[in-house]
Amino acid sequence: MAFEYAREYTKRDVLKRLHPLVAEWFDSTFEDLTPPQKYGLIPIKEGKNVLISSPTGTGKTLTAFLMIINELLEMGERGELENTVYAVYVSPLRALNNDIHRNLEETMQGIYGLAESKGVKLPEIRHQVRTGDTPSSVRQRMLRMTPHILITTPETLAVILVAPKFREKLRTVRWVIVDEIHSLAENKRGVHLSLSLERLRELADREFIRIGLSATINPLEEVAKFLVGYDDYGNLRSCVIVDARYVKKKRIRVVSPVADLIYTPTEVLSNKLYETIYEIVKKHRTTLVFTNTRSGTERVVFHLKKLARTRGDIREDQIMAHHGSLSRQVRHDVEERLKRGELKCIVSSTSLELGIDIGYIDVVVQIGSPKSVTRCLQRIGRSGHRLHETSKGIMVCVDRDDLVEVAIMTREAYRGHLDRIRIPKNALDVLAQHIAGMAVEKKWSIDEAYRVVKRSYCYHNLPRSTFLNVLRYLAGKYSDLEHYKVYGKIWLDEEDGVFGRRGKYARVIYTLNVGTIPEEVKVKVYTDKGKYVGNIEEEFLSRLVPGDRFVLGGKVYEYVSSRGFRATVRPAFDSKPTVPSWFSEMLPLSYDLALKIGEFRGKMFKWIEEKRSDEKIAEYLRRECRTDENSAKAIINYFKEQYHFLKTINAPAFPSHNVILVEYYHDGKRIWQIFHALYGRKTNDALSHA
Repeated sequence: MAFEYAREYTKRDVLKRLHPLVAEWFDSTFEDLTPPQKYGLIPIKEGKNVLISSPTGTGKTLTAFLMIINELLEMGERGELENTVYAVYVSPLRALNNDIHRNLEETMQGIYGLAESKGVKLPEIRHQVRTGDTPSSVRQRMLRMTPHILITTPETLAVILVAPKFREKLRTVRWVIVDEIHSLAENKRGVHLSLSLERLRELADREFIRIGLSATINPLEEVAKFLVGYDDYGNLRSCVIVDARYVKKKRIRVVSPVADLIYTPTEVLSNKLYETIYEIVKKHRTTLVFTNTRSGTERVVFHLKKLARTRGDIREDQIMAHHGSLSRQVRHDVEERLKRGELKCIVSSTSLELGIDIGYIDVVVQIGSPKSVTRCLQRIGRSGHRLHETSKGIMVCVDRDDLVEVAIMTREAYRGHLDRIRIPKNALDVLAQHIAGMAVEKKWSIDEAYRVVKRSYCYHNLPRSTFLNVLRYLAGKYSDLEHYKVYGKIWLDEEDGVFGRRGKYARVIYTLNVGTIPEEVKVKVYTDKGKYVGNIEEEFLSRLVPGDRFVLGGKVYEYVSSRGFRATVRPAFDSKPTVPSWFSEMLPLSYDLALKIGEFRGKMFKWIEEKRSDEKIAEYLRRECRTDENSAKAIINYFKEQYHFLKTINAPAFPSHNVILVEYYHDGKRIWQIFHALYGRKTNDALSHA
């Protein structure tokens, strides 16, 4: 087998392998090794591919970088350090990249400060961020003073692979770090990255060391396959797996603001929700609230600020919003205030889910269901961020189905049952992008390109016939394509078995369309003083008239005017402003969790049929699912309502993990079918197209 699990090393073992100054700095800075460091540092030093899985705040990032910094310093002292890239760090978030840059700077300052105190001059190790936000002047400067450690995103890596000058700087790459790999591996962004890594491997013309960093994920072997891929002979590359997924202490509660989620009026329910969250915020030093959506974030912040204004026991400016449609400066200011301990509450959609350093968080509040056990633990793990601290989470629900989901999710989290990751295979849209990009690089033989693609774990079983069909599609070989104004992006000569770029704009077309993140038409929002606040969508702007008020970043603004994709606003006050809506994908319910919920539904109907007492069922929910009294009552009442309704209509069975119940009704125009099928989004998508 290509994979092995790492063995434990002592701090002394590690220090012996380090440059004397790096060893002294590390020894004086850290009392002992964290679990990832005990198992991961030596394999990286030995030049092995390594996948590290451990909770947030356990030192994964330093584990990945320490030996790279050490090696670069030793290379510099030998006079081998050139003006080129040796290590590439890839993360899914630009904010995380900036965070890593700051942390690297602190590490380097510590080592260089120690060297200076001893009168030793160390060679300069440069590190820099390059993303879509990087100004062209900085990109040009990188050609002259190239960072030895390049910090980037999957999309920017795909772009610089075709940058005529900078791609030459990548031929020397010896290490690639993929951070937050769990958030990439199960979607097309990860598929895209896997092909970029194989193209980088082809450019470097030799293997490089791959280091994957992941929060708790399952199964590790599958993620390791995604990270390392195959060699040219069809063998899995080797990988050392560092399984530091020890059970971090956690305390999770499931809370419902009311006992009756069926008949309580919506307005009463909403008010109770905000009051519940406000009381939690009051009792803790710093609270992080997750809402799943940007509009949800804005709504919660507005109502919490309103309560703070009314009650006067929390300052309004201590409650802030954080999401991807706010300006980079606004997000940065919020993050810095959070680190300094100036905020009582920060509300986020998903932007603070990953490992950005945000300082100390007492408690995480999740509104509604995060849709998977893994995501639940990832979010709750943002509290008690340091090693050996307890992560504290409160799940607040005002929707019946969300409440059931969250109850079972909490039960599974305590049982240690994680959702299985499922890596997409043979995504032809992503493949088409990369073939277009490869054609920009040079003229390829079909066999050579097919070999590179098949090295990716996501395409290892791609049939050659399918690969050829994608080439033909990109070459415009299908006569009906021109009818849809789809023209060839490459030229293809099947007789000679070669293909290449078509037209002088091939590189521009590729770089402007690279990636798999859905494109949004953004309208930039500026105050009348010229301050950039954030983005709204064109559709939302089209509904605004001068004088309308809406909330953005938790603050109320009055719409003044717009020109092109720029809207001008002025600060305002309103008790009921509009909340913008943004296009975004809904979080999908995981298949494994869906099955568990289906089993629970079957169990609840069985207990009701057997006339098990409410108190016994409530006791189970409190013990196994950590529900409060309101939540337990709401769940029991919900299932009793369903049970009596199904009995009234003489339903043939109750929906569960092995029974799909289908409802039919006629609205006078058409017949509707409702499938009660709890198997996750992919199954529902298939049923909706049947």
